[in-house]
Amino acid sequence: MNKKPLAGLAALLPLAACSDKAQQPNIVFFLVDDFGWVDSSVQYGEELYPNNLRFNTPNMQRLSERSTVFGNAYACAVSTPTRTSIMTGMNAAHTGITNWTSAVRDTPSDATGGGFWMAEHSGSGDALAGDVLSRPDWNMNGISPVPGVPYTQYANSLVQFLKDAGYFTIHVGKAHWASAGTPGVNPYNHGFCVNIAGTMAGMPRDYSGMQNYGNTKERWNDFAVQNLVEYYGTETHLTEALTQEALKALDYPVKHKQPFYLYLASYATHTPIQPDERFAQKYRDAGMDEGQAAYASLVEGVDCSLGQVLDYLEEKGIADNTIVIFMTDNGGNSENKQKGGVLHTQNLPLREGKGSCYEGGIRVPLMIYVPGKTKVGRCDIPVICEDMFPTILDMAGVRGYETVQELDGQSILPLVTGRGEGPDPERPLVFHYPHKWKPYDLEDIDFLSAVRIGDWKLVYRISEGARSANDRLYPDSRNTARAAAVELYNLKEDIGETRNVAADYPETAARLADTLSARLRRWNAPMPVVVATGKTAPLPDEL
Repeated sequence: MNKKPLAGLAALLPLAACSDKAQQPNIVFFLVDDFGWVDSSVQYGEELYPNNLRFNTPNMQRLSERSTVFGNAYACAVSTPTRTSIMTGMNAAHTGITNWTSAVRDTPSDATGGGFWMAEHSGSGDALAGDVLSRPDWNMNGISPVPGVPYTQYANSLVQFLKDAGYFTIHVGKAHWASAGTPGVNPYNHGFCVNIAGTMAGMPRDYSGMQNYGNTKERWNDFAVQNLVEYYGTETHLTEALTQEALKALDYPVKHKQPFYLYLASYATHTPIQPDERFAQKYRDAGMDEGQAAYASLVEGVDCSLGQVLDYLEEKGIADNTIVIFMTDNGGNSENKQKGGVLHTQNLPLREGKGSCYEGGIRVPLMIYVPGKTKVGRCDIPVICEDMFPTILDMAGVRGYETVQELDGQSILPLVTGRGEGPDPERPLVFHYPHKWKPYDLEDIDFLSAVRIGDWKLVYRISEGARSANDRLYPDSRNTARAAAVELYNLKEDIGETRNVAADYPETAARLADTLSARLRRWNAPMPVVVATGKTAPLPDEL
């Protein structure tokens, strides 16, 4: 479908068109970074797991007790694809934004393509010797509110529709939708009336106010957090500073009785894993190593932030007309040594973590509270991040909208209220990460795709698919224990994806492989290139 193009960028200025209209429900979208499925005391699974008991999260628990808690909610393997899917209603494989955007325009961010991460951590952007695959062509510049920008997905923004419907729209924290030098990098261009600290940065340079959040002569880079000058030289942790700025921004719409959309996207719990000293000592005293204690303190800082927002809504007398959504952008980071503990175990019972299409990388916390209408308890119907676009517009009462992009998400509001028809529990959910995340081998993280249908999930190891389709080109010298290019799991029976049953259920594996291939083919999804042949890697139904 088509809609009139968005207004010219010159007209998209702060507070422009943020006019009063009839009262509608306020909406708070609380999005956390790199926060795992078991990183709180909230029970998203059929039981509480040992990892649920590590951290103090009373406010997440408080919200869960009045919310629909989604036990099978999904995001993408890394942050930008999730964030752009929320903004556009499209699957990441469909937008072509399959990795996190670099701070530098027209610069790939994966380990085989260079970009800021490589410059910081390895000193080289060259392809890595011995790799089976090299990066695909993809929309490395993210989303764009205007057409014609290279390497972007042109789309109408969720936030612009809310603004046009009379919402006062506030962005606080991490944006990370697009690269610097493109119109999509600026939250104002997507319909936000206020922007606090939202730039191209995907992580903070520093969490400490004493370090000016990275804005010092010695430490500045593109990831230094902006718009927080009044906290420079103070002990104020970044999470606390962002929360205070969010509450200040809310005062305007509350005073003027205007419906608001607050998108509070904490930089925590992304690296660098630096302690929030308001909370860290209790975890040290409990015997955690320094990395574990620092991460735990970041988690509790996020929980405190949520509590402050909930308290504000109650103090202002607007809690009964404010919807609250709590979600994270991908699974918890399982390979970073800064977090302490044992690598690749932080998301147990889920397998792996951020960057992976196994459950630990894509299954995420999600809870939604709609005052007076919430069906409280756990909902196990699978949902995915692109569902947030139609869901939020449904919540706001925005009807009859048309978009330049084809929407993939469906409203899950009926699952929250128990009224109406929600998504089919058997609809296919697609995940696609055709990249090498880090410049070293991560066996269960890089170059993966997956599809879930009901309880069944198929994982396609693209690099192994490339090998099996071109056996004569690859000496059997590494990864010899992994012969199958596709793996099949029954998540109801095996949430940890420990038993590949593809050989036991070949028809089911073939059905899911066909579904995944058809979706990726129809969306013209980016696929990596087989280094030995220069051709794109095969889809699973081509093996």
